[in-house]
Amino acid sequence: MTQSEIDVVDVPHLLPARMLNEYAYCPRLFFLEWVEQQWDDSGDTAEGSFHHRQVDVARGDAPLPDDEPDLVRAQSVSLSSIELGLTAKIDVIEGDGAVVRPVDVKRGKPPNVAEGAYEPERVQLCAQGLLLRDAGYRCDEGVLYFASARRRVTITFDPALVQRTHELLGEAREVAGRGIPPPPLVDSPKCPRCSLVGICLPDEINTLADRIERPRPRLIPSDPAARPLYVTEQGAYVSVRKGRVEVRKDGAELASIRLIDVSQLCLIGNIQVSTQAFRAFFANEIPVCFFTFGGWLSGVAEGLPSKNVQLRRRQVIVGSRGGLEAARRFVVGKISNSRTLLRRNTREDVRPVVERLKQAQLSAARVESLQELLGVEGAAARDYFGAFSSMLRPDLVLPGSPFTFDGRNRRPPRDTVNALLSYVYGLLVKDLTAITFAVGFDPYIGIFHRPRFGRPALALDLAEEFRPLVGDSVVLQVLNNGEVRPHDFVVRSGGVALTPEGRRAVLAAYERRIDVEIVHPWFGYKITYRRLFELQARILAAYLTGEVPEYAPIVTR
Repeated sequence: MTQSEIDVVDVPHLLPARMLNEYAYCPRLFFLEWVEQQWDDSGDTAEGSFHHRQVDVARGDAPLPDDEPDLVRAQSVSLSSIELGLTAKIDVIEGDGAVVRPVDVKRGKPPNVAEGAYEPERVQLCAQGLLLRDAGYRCDEGVLYFASARRRVTITFDPALVQRTHELLGEAREVAGRGIPPPPLVDSPKCPRCSLVGICLPDEINTLADRIERPRPRLIPSDPAARPLYVTEQGAYVSVRKGRVEVRKDGAELASIRLIDVSQLCLIGNIQVSTQAFRAFFANEIPVCFFTFGGWLSGVAEGLPSKNVQLRRRQVIVGSRGGLEAARRFVVGKISNSRTLLRRNTREDVRPVVERLKQAQLSAARVESLQELLGVEGAAARDYFGAFSSMLRPDLVLPGSPFTFDGRNRRPPRDTVNALLSYVYGLLVKDLTAITFAVGFDPYIGIFHRPRFGRPALALDLAEEFRPLVGDSVVLQVLNNGEVRPHDFVVRSGGVALTPEGRRAVLAAYERRIDVEIVHPWFGYKITYRRLFELQARILAAYLTGEVPEYAPIVTR
C-alpha cells in the first residue's frame, strides 16, 4: 500500500456551513473538527452554546417560496443542497413574502471592520443564503446578531462574497481529501483562545517540525480541575443524582462529588455502578476503570470510540510494519530516564551500571530490528533493577522475600518492591489506556509491544518512558519516606499483596506524583505529568500522521 493510498479520505458530499466558517478561520481547525471529529469546549464555546439555547429550539414554519406569506419567521431550520454540496442548520429565517434572510446568532460584539464582520462569519452566512436560494427563495442579504452587544449587522451577498464562498468551499473539500492535517498556524493571535489549542499543539508541532526554533509560553490548557475518583470500599454502590456522583454502602453515604470534578471512575474490587451512572459517565467522556481486588487493571468502559479513523488506520499500518523508529525512541526514553533516576537517588557507587545504561541507550538508538531492540532493553532492565536496591534506605525492613532482580516477578509478586511496582505500573497503564482511547488510538495495537490477548500494547509503549519518572519514583518515595509500612502488606503462600490501607497510601502518592510540574525539555514550559501523558500521546499521533519527522520521548536531565 502506497502512502497516497493510506491518505485517501472519502469526503462526504455535504459540507456543513459551520465548517466553512472554521476553514476560513484556520484550515487546521477545520480538519481537526470535520475530518478527525475532534472537539473540546472552552469558555468561548460554552458562551456561544448559551446564547444559542433559544434559537436551537425549532419554532415556526418556513413556507414554500410559492406561498408568498406576509411574514416568515422560523427557528432552527435545516437545509441541504446536493448541487451546492452544502448543509446547514439556520438559526433564524425571517422575511416578507418570498424574500427571506438568514439570521446567524454569534457571541460577543461586532468587530470594527469595514465589512461589518470578519470573513469566516460572512462566508458562513453567505452559504446559508445560497442554500435558501437553492430552495427557491429570494435571498440577497443576511443578518449576524451579536448577542453580547444585542446588535444586528446586515451582510449583503454581493458577487464577490458569493465567489469567495464557492472558492473556500472547494478548498475545504480538497484539504479534507488529503487525509493529513494542514500545518498549524505560526505565531498566530488566533491560537491562544482556540478551544482546540490543546489538541492542535501549534507551537509544539511547529517546534518538532523545525518551523520555529522555540515555542512561546505554553498555549496548551492547564490541567483540568477534574480528578480520578477511586472507590475501594467492597460492596459499595455508585450512582449519579442531580449532577453529583454518590457512593453508598448499606444506605450510608460514603462520598458525594460533583460530576464535573470527576475525570475517571476507578473501581477496585467488587463495586456496583448503576446504569444511569454509566450513561452519565459516557455522556461526559469519563472512563470507568475496573481493577481486581489486588489492583490489576481488568477493563475500561467508555462511550463511543473517537471518530478519528485516519489515525487508527495509520496506527495499524505502522504497527503491522514493525514501527522500529518509534520503538527505538520508546526504549531510548526509558533507558535514559532509568539512568537519570539511578544517578540521582543511589546511595552506593553504581558508576559501572550508569555507564552500561549509557551504552545501552546509544545501542538502542542504532538497532536494526525489533528483536535486537528487545535484547538491548532486557539487558538494560537487568542492570537497572540489579542496582534498584541501592536507591532504598538501608534500614528498611520489609515483609516477604528480599528484593533481588532475576526478572520482574508478578502474579503474585514475591516481594514488597515488586508488589508496589506492579500496582503502580497498573495505575500508569490505566491512565495511558484512557488517554490513548480519548486521543483516537486503539490502545491494544502496539508498536514496540506486540499485540497480545487483552494487553493494551500501545499504552504499554507510551508507559516505557514514564516507568522510571512516575512508577519507580512513587515506589521509592513510599518506601523511603515510610508512607507504607510492613503492616500495609499481606504475605500469603509466597506472594505479597497490599492491604486496603496500603493501596490507599500508594494511590495518594501516585496522584501527588502525576501532579508534580517539570520543565519540558523540548518546549521549555512547566507541565504536570498528568498533562504530559496526553501531550506525549498527541505527539505520537502527529508522528504517525506525518506531521513531525520523529517521536520525541520525554527525557529528564
